[in-house]
Amino acid sequence: MTDKIPLAATVMLLRDRPGEMEVLMVQRHRDMKFMGGALVFPGGKHDSADMGAAQYATCTSDDVALRITGIREVFEESGILLARERDGSGFVGEAHRQRIAERHRKRLEKGETNMVEVAEAENIEFMTDLLVPFAHWITPTGAPRRYDTWFYMVRVPEDHLHEHDGGESVDSVWISASQALADEAAGKREITFPTRMQLAKLGRNKRVDDALEAARRSTIVTVLPEIVDGKLNIPPEADYDLTSETLDRALHK
Repeated sequence: MTDKIPLAATVMLLRDRPGEMEVLMVQRHRDMKFMGGALVFPGGKHDSADMGAAQYATCTSDDVALRITGIREVFEESGILLARERDGSGFVGEAHRQRIAERHRKRLEKGETNMVEVAEAENIEFMTDLLVPFAHWITPTGAPRRYDTWFYMVRVPEDHLHEHDGGESVDSVWISASQALADEAAGKREITFPTRMQLAKLGRNKRVDDALEAARRSTIVTVLPEIVDGKLNIPPEADYDLTSETLDRALHK
């Protein structure tokens, strides 16, 4: 965590499909000030109220509040809810998920409620233990908007339907990492440099279990890109497919 830079959490929701696993991505509204129009993973800024929901989390890790941020943002942007019934009956089923969405989703987006109130009203707990840390990136110094962002990955409940919010997110798609990168290279989709780097690393594995295990075994190296002589440089020890890219390419110019 970095002083004075807002914390954020981003979640890669994964599912197995023949040939290659898929990740859920959402397209941000063109008018959004940050990454407007880009295809991204669900995620967003940490809210201090998320800390209070730690009592309804299924793990006690140091980053539990940020994991709850990720779960909240996923729910707000996609409708998918990473939670289970507190009566021990397992994942929140699709029927209950829909009721929770109808009652709380829009109010969460507007800041009219929080995850504590949702957990208490619906008798659920948030499955923070399922989120596997994947990467840690900090927006370069001098950027107009900076975030200290943790990326997580998780296998999505198979029966949960996704539905983009129609506000921040105007479209959503299940897509393989290779297809997303191919679409970006062909100019069909706009994908930012950090997201492309995560997709390339994610694409090294074709099955969800393999991707999760690889992430658990890896050591996360914080990436704070540096701009030098018209290039965006990242540390080689972070283990991405490249360590430098022209600034024009990184900024889609």
